[in-house]
Parts: sequence; structure tokens; C-alpha cells
Amino acid sequence: MNRTKTLLAAALATSLAWMSSAALAQVKIGVTIPLSGPVAMLGTGQKKAMDFYPTRIGDLSVEYITLDDASDTTTAVNNARKLISEHNVDLVLGSSTTPQCLAMVGPVAETETPQICLGSASAIVAPMDAKRKWVFKIPPNDAVYIDAIRAHMVGTGVKKVGFIGFNDAFGEAWLKELNRLAAQGPFKMSAVEYYTRTDSSVLAQVMKVMATQPDAIIIVASGSPAALPVATLRERGYKGRIYLNASVATKEFFDTAGPAADGALLTVGVGLVAEQVPDSNPLKKLNLDFKQRYEGKFGPGSFNIFAQQGYDAYRILEKAVPVAAAKAKPGTKAFKVALRDAIEGIKELYGNTGIYSFTPEDHSGLDRRALVLAKVEKGRLVYVPDVR
Repeated sequence: MNRTKTLLAAALATSLAWMSSAALAQVKIGVTIPLSGPVAMLGTGQKKAMDFYPTRIGDLSVEYITLDDASDTTTAVNNARKLISEHNVDLVLGSSTTPQCLAMVGPVAETETPQICLGSASAIVAPMDAKRKWVFKIPPNDAVYIDAIRAHMVGTGVKKVGFIGFNDAFGEAWLKELNRLAAQGPFKMSAVEYYTRTDSSVLAQVMKVMATQPDAIIIVASGSPAALPVATLRERGYKGRIYLNASVATKEFFDTAGPAADGALLTVGVGLVAEQVPDSNPLKKLNLDFKQRYEGKFGPGSFNIFAQQGYDAYRILEKAVPVAAAKAKPGTKAFKVALRDAIEGIKELYGNTGIYSFTPEDHSGLDRRALVLAKVEKGRLVYVPDVR
């Protein structure tokens, strides 16, 4: 009898010890984003959003280990490897641009570590394969952004479109989707020109595109470097329509471009014009609440697309971590697998960026509900009702 009691006590003690360690188990999230370099404005907004990340999810404490990749692709890859091998993180968050995210796919897949990217191009998560099964991303796919722009082009009679974009994976991804849509009509691409993020002049590119007399020109760039072709087009007398991509929607861009950007159109997340969209929009209240918190800490006008996307990464973690923790202990390979599976299983999760419903074939999980059309007016965005 005493032996039985002793065994039961030992079993109970072991069980309580396991339960205690499980409750105190620490989830490690490794973050690599650009906090310096040409695209630091992306990482800065995302880092500020992390100030609102709680340090506990359910019964689990969470540690965020953040490294600066200095806007450099090689550094982003090295950071990912360091976070995985030296810090034993359960998930990698970042980086902020398409080239960086694409380069990081290899290291996370090799180690079977889930990743949430903040870059935007569809190529980060498509076509789905053995490597990309470990990668998810926050922004909508290119097709979602461009479909919204195309709807406005068609609705307003645009027939010829010029393209000026970054000479990298980001620009290429948008051009690929634009060419696919142009093949369907009713518009066609009249000229295609590229520039780099560090160029100091795009005069030659602008003159070549203007020579084709397009009805509209779409500029595919991010942050303040996107201001260069906008300003040059206006300086050279271009009077036609300018479309931008959502990555320009930052205070840095508006300050750099100045009045040259007035009238430009872009598709953006609801959060950037939340006060102006109809009350029926399902994302309005969520975004207004987060914007109030964000600008309450960082000042009026500080809220931007990268902040809203940065916080959505936490929303996904908040949903997926408890599901994974019910199956495996953080810090183990089994937990990484369970966390990947839990993210892929998320359905109709309302975030600042959109409503996420991931599937094995779609690791972006967003549709047109994520976006609205806006126009630049005097350094601010003005909501434009859908013309469809």
C-alpha cells in the first residue's frame, strides 16, 4: 500500500512538474527586419508595431529576438540562420522586402522553421512547393493589389499603361501580373522601364515611357525611393494618371514627393483610410482601434501600412501558438511543425491588413476585402469609392 502511494505521489509530482514547465515554457520568435539602410522605413514601422506585442500568449511567455538586416539580402539570410541555429527560435518573422524574403526561404525550409514574411510579392509563397510550405506572408498577393487597380483602369477608360518599377523581384512580380492582365484587355502595356532603389535619376526611363503617350503610368516601388519617378514625371510635364503601389504609403514618401504626388492613385489597406470608409466595411473598427493606440504612442500621422502589417503578424501568432502548444513543447522540432500546421489552419481571422484564411495552396490568405482605392491629396490619402 505504501509502495502504491509512493508511486502515485511520484507520478503526480512528475505530472505537476511537466505541467509547470509547460506553463512556463518560452516561445522564441526571431525577427529580422531593416532598421537601417535604404528601406529602413519599412522595418521601423514594423518594429514600432512590435511595441504592442504582449510578452505572453495564453500560458506561454514569448521572447522576441530582433536583428537589423540593414536592408541587405545577404544579412537577412545570415540573420535567419543565426536566429535558428544560435537562438533556437520557433518561428522567423521577416524580412520586409520581397528580395529578402525570397532569399530566406531556403534557410527556413532546410531547418523546417515556420516563417512569416512582411514582403509583398506573390513569389514568396507561390507556386507552393516543399520549401514554401514553411512560409506565410502578411500583405496580399500581387494579383489582389493589381486587380483593384485594374478595376479602376477599366472603369475609367484607360487603354495604354506605362511601367516604371524597381529592378528586382518586387518589380518583376508586379510586371508579370500586369502583363497577364494586359493580355486579357482592354488595356495594354505601352512601355516598361526599371530603376534601382539607390538611383539618383530616372530621367531616361521617364522620357522613354512618356514618349509612348500612355493614359496612365504605374510606379512599382516602395518608401521614399518611389518619389523619384513621381517627381520626375511631373517636372517633365506629364499630365496623365499615376498609379502607385501600397508600399509608398508612408510619411517619408509623402514628405519626399511633396505636391508631385497629388492625384496619384493606389490600392491600400483599409487601415490607412479607416475614418473615411463606410461603416459597413468589416475592417473599419479594428483598424481605428489600433490606429488610435499606435498614434497615441508615436504621434499623429505616424500610422502606416508597415505598422498595420507588423501587428497582424502578432494576431496570427496569438491564434496559432496555443493550438501548437497543445500538441508539442516550444523549442522542439515537433512544435515548429505544429505551429506551421496551426497557421495554415487559420480561417477568417480579422486583421488590420485583411481577413486571413490560409490553405495548403494559399499562404497569403487574403482577398479583395483587404483593399480599397485611395488618392493622394496634399500629403494624405483620400478614400475613393469603388468604380466597379
